[in-house]
Amino acid sequence: MLTVSRLTKRFGGFTALSDVTFDVKEGEILGLIGPNGSGKTTCFNCVSGVLPPTAGSIRFRGEDLVGLTPDKVVHRGLARTFQIPRPFKKLSITENVAVAAHYGSAEHMSDAEARARAREILTLVGLAADPAALPALLGAGGLKKLELARALATGPKLLLADESLGGLDPTEMASAVDTLRRVRGELGITIVWVEHIMATLMRVVDRVVVLDHGEKIAEGRPLEVAEDPKVVEAYLGEKIVLE
Repeated sequence: MLTVSRLTKRFGGFTALSDVTFDVKEGEILGLIGPNGSGKTTCFNCVSGVLPPTAGSIRFRGEDLVGLTPDKVVHRGLARTFQIPRPFKKLSITENVAVAAHYGSAEHMSDAEARARAREILTLVGLAADPAALPALLGAGGLKKLELARALATGPKLLLADESLGGLDPTEMASAVDTLRRVRGELGITIVWVEHIMATLMRVVDRVVVLDHGEKIAEGRPLEVAEDPKVVEAYLGEKIVLE
């Protein structure tokens, strides 16, 4: 579904990504991991059109994405969340999601249709669809759900989920993981998931790609990656025991 080939991104003399290559198969959950500064978010920014790559190719469902703006990318069926949710503070929770549905979807829909989709997505992620409630009423877990709902409202085929568990307590983490599984299982959406909570991510994803200092140092099944000496040294610190 997604093929990233020799992706390189430089900021002046600093190379954030260097010849990174990986693919994403339709229907899978792929984990993208690595220490802070390894290039994970830069990779997401390049794939989603936020940043132009310095070199390399990005193909989604056979189409080259390089050069497309973020709105064109999302209209192709590729959406993303951000580490720090930034909803429209003066719009209600439902309106936030309806705006994403109205402008982010490739299909034209009326205001009523956008609001109907918003209510459906809010139910899926576990947020009460109170049309008058404002995002300011939400805690960290609720804001993460709203961020996910806004991405899903665009009707993606592939979702780039950037640290969906950050700042959540154990109960909220379990709920977020369950939601991602439902997104894949019920909506049929392929997921690339960046996350630092390794013990949780490794039990959910089908495959893992590991970045370090902008380079890919490992790729494979969770158990293989968790036992890779290069990954343990560069990132994990110790082997993760997977049940």
